[in-house]
This record gives sequence, structure tokens and C-alpha cells, in this order.
Amino acid sequence: MTKSTKTAVMACMRNEGLFIVEWLAYHHVIGFDQVVICSNDCTDGSDALLDALEAIGAVIHLRNKVPTGDTPQDSGMRATFRALAPTEIEWLVHIDADEFINIGLGDGCVADLLASAGMGDVIALPWWAFGDSGHTAWPGDVLSKFMLAEATPIEARVKFKSMFRFRKFSHANDHMPIRPLEANPDVRSSLGARLSDEGLYNKKRAKYRPLNLALQPEAACINHYAVPSRDVFLMKNDRGDGQGKSSDKYHLGSRWHEIANQNEQPNTSIQRHLNETQTEEARLRAIPAIAYAEKHCFDWFKHRADTLLTPAQINAWSKPHARNSQ
Repeated sequence: MTKSTKTAVMACMRNEGLFIVEWLAYHHVIGFDQVVICSNDCTDGSDALLDALEAIGAVIHLRNKVPTGDTPQDSGMRATFRALAPTEIEWLVHIDADEFINIGLGDGCVADLLASAGMGDVIALPWWAFGDSGHTAWPGDVLSKFMLAEATPIEARVKFKSMFRFRKFSHANDHMPIRPLEANPDVRSSLGARLSDEGLYNKKRAKYRPLNLALQPEAACINHYAVPSRDVFLMKNDRGDGQGKSSDKYHLGSRWHEIANQNEQPNTSIQRHLNETQTEEARLRAIPAIAYAEKHCFDWFKHRADTLLTPAQINAWSKPHARNSQ
């Protein structure tokens, strides 16, 4: 495997072909040296899209066969640790296809975040919840179309993702690295304030403390587009949950839908990188194999959504109060 330099972003994805090119282009633009995507059991053709992107060196694509009794995210993280072990990557961040790292420091690049908080082993990155901006159908991209969000992340509901020196940990869950290999890991806010390491010892946690120090969303956060449009949100029921859970999480009017679908005011801070991201997207899509594979993903989603999202199915995936408000 070709050695990279320092930082990597990874995600576990199943049937996320709508997002891949934009998500990949954006994280290239803000300065990640490597991108790793673990795909599992894709039916939309996104694994073929990832193969085409890997062929030009844009991503490391790991086809992740999830062992019986394991979950896609846990097994994908183990595969990523193994894949990056022989490289020079030091820092890793684990996010999802609907999450974009938004750095407010300096020029908004990974180097600016590390200059502020890279003296530690872990950097806390809070979610900033973005809503559907009124889109019932997928409008074609994220960064230029979804601009409504909560006014600011609030302590009562915020969760965190993490950027961390992956060689200092045995594993990572969907929010934090866990099982440190060295005593007293150094956890920092994006502004460099020292935080507690209490969440890094096996027990599932999703918040860093003290919250008033950890929560610095203007400095760096995760723009979380968990409800990018009504159809995409509902189709997550078809895709399945990354932790292998069965629930009503992706139903209209569910507790998660109401927490995540925040449309209080415009937030366009991430668009400082929009022109560069669109230029990189155009470069990738100019490659015929990539353009063909991505179109297949788009066509698959439209056909699958048109077939599956009947009025009866939407009703079944809606809470009673959500049905009444439609």
C-alpha cells in the first residue's frame, strides 16, 4: 500500500452512492491525506463507484464482509486500523456519509485544527444538526442545498465525533476511540482545552466533558445532515443501521427525526470550500468510469425510492403525529 503522510478520514457506507463523490471531494479539499471507505453488502452500485475512485488513487476502498455477530461499523473500524497500520497516517477521524467536518479555524483546513489541538491524542468534534431545509425529494447535493440548521448545538442533545491518534488505541466506536494502549490519553477541545478521558474505556459514551469546554462548534464541528431530504431519510430503513440495530429511528416523527431535523436558521459557514469542492467533483466526474458508476447509483436510488416509498409504506414509517401533519 502506498504510504501517505499524516491524516485520514474514514467511513463505513452501505448504499450511499448519492453522497460519495461530494463527500470525498470535500474532505480532499480540506486537507486529508487519505480517505478510507468500508463498503458492505451494497446493492446500489456504490461499491463499483468506490472501485473506480480507488483506481485513480482517490480513496482506499475496503470491501467489508461483516462477520456473523459483528456490526458494519465495528468490523469496518478494525479493517481500517489494519489497512492504515503500514502507512504513515497518524490521525484518524471516523464519520458517516451524512457528516462533513467543518473547521472554522484559520483557512478551515485540517492543518488549522491540528495547529490548535494537535498537542493531544484526541480532538472532540461536536455535531451541528442540519435539517431537511424543506426538501421532500433529494435535490442532488448537500453543501449547496442544505443550509438550515439549529442556531447552535446545545448541551442537552449534542453528541461528538473524534479525531484521534489511532495507533494509541485498540479500537474505536462510532463516537470515540476506546481501549487506550497508553495510560492517560490526552483529550482536547478543538481550541486545545484539556478534557476528561472518561469516555475512552469501553463503556459506550458520546459526549466529552466538561461540556462547556468541549463544545466549541465555531472552531470545529461535524455538520450532521442526518435528514438530508424526506425520501433519503426514509430510505435509511431500507439500508439498515450501521450498528445493526432494528428500531423506529428512521421513521418520520421519531425521537431521532425530531432531534436531527433542525431548521432554525441559515448556516453557510461550510460553503467557504464550496467552489473548490465543486471543482474537485467535476474533475472526478470527468473520468468516464466514475461518471458511469455514479449515475448508476443515482438511477438505482430513484427507482428503488419510487418503488418502495408508496403512501402506505410512508405511513408505516411515520409516527401518528407525523402522519397527521403531512
